[in-house]
Amino acid sequence: MTAKSGGVGRRAVLAGAAGAALARPHIAGAQAKALRVGMPTILSGRVAILGTSSRTAVQLAFRQINDAGGIGGRTLELVDRDSKGRPDEAAKVTRDLINNDGCEIIIDAEASSGAFAVHEVIRDLPVLCLHTCSETSSLSADPKLRVKTAFRCARQGVHDAVAGGTYASGISKAKGLKRWMTCSPDYAYGRDNTAEFLEFAKLFDPAIELVDQVWPKLFAPDYTENLTKILQTKPQAVYSALWGGDLVAFIEQSNLYRAFTNVGFFSGGLGDPPVLSAIKQLPPGLNTAYRYNRLYPSSPGNTAFADGFSKMAGHDPTNWAWQNFVAVGFIAEALRRTGGKTDGAALAGELKGLKLASPLGVDGAITMREADQTIIGYPVAWGRTVPKAPFVEDFAPVEWGKILELEAQWKSGKGYA
Repeated sequence: MTAKSGGVGRRAVLAGAAGAALARPHIAGAQAKALRVGMPTILSGRVAILGTSSRTAVQLAFRQINDAGGIGGRTLELVDRDSKGRPDEAAKVTRDLINNDGCEIIIDAEASSGAFAVHEVIRDLPVLCLHTCSETSSLSADPKLRVKTAFRCARQGVHDAVAGGTYASGISKAKGLKRWMTCSPDYAYGRDNTAEFLEFAKLFDPAIELVDQVWPKLFAPDYTENLTKILQTKPQAVYSALWGGDLVAFIEQSNLYRAFTNVGFFSGGLGDPPVLSAIKQLPPGLNTAYRYNRLYPSSPGNTAFADGFSKMAGHDPTNWAWQNFVAVGFIAEALRRTGGKTDGAALAGELKGLKLASPLGVDGAITMREADQTIIGYPVAWGRTVPKAPFVEDFAPVEWGKILELEAQWKSGKGYA
């Protein structure tokens, strides 16, 4: 896998283009009779790649649909706004997209910090909403939070935790990695994801001992204090839920201290190709969850998606990119089934339980599970880093039967069942 530069520097990819903070909405492909779809997301700052790659994936999917004649004679038009990573701004721009910009559907491409705010707006303004980036399990797992017209088309933390715990416990047993630390961002996703990973790692290897945890702030500029604590504690393994530009900064700063030369490092967020390629010296042998890889799943459709996205973006797809691309597939199919009607309740009724053919699914399909309105059947695997493309190799998948069984037990323990 070769990440295409397209004239875009590695730092620029992660930071986003200068001036991405928008005073007005960015409108893509406006045409007569267009069906407007709103996207609140992060388009500026260190993790702007979350928003820019989400937007590009939706633009790619919309272009394909519109070139084929649209849906019921209507083309799809994207209206996006920059929340700047602030939950209050995410809520505000979502309301504006619906009330002022005439958006009939919302694709919520916010991180978990903003997704919960968008979720509550959809509770008040019940248009169809697909959360496409938030991985915090409770967003869809907790029945108390459920919103009838809100769905998640993104991986869920507990699913990755089952796979991560399975994978990590095998290595910990083989190499005797008993003393563990964590370094994850201090907000809902970081804390939930870390707790879930540890829960399942300990389930599969009870000898694992958590010796310390550090919680840098989201979008922290420097990790010296956290790395110093890791070096002083001398764990045998470290888990991190850092992601995007934060994770790039953390790995590059850790290289200065050679922090993970003899320490096992496990990351839920390292597997995004642009993140991997942005690290100046990517250490080999780091362990990461699958986020996206043009070689996995191996299918012509996956290759075509990667090529189409890369041509537009100048870099390979991210995890957020494939999730948003698949989300458009679900929206389009629901619209076809309603005859183009955009009523939130009607679209929600079509999405529940919908099995969507997709080259990005494990068995050629991804299902929107009816019980909690979240996707299953997407790739869940872990592998090891190598310094050059394809950057992650030796993916070890976990069967969905095992994931669903342990997820059910986890939900029962949380009182979510």
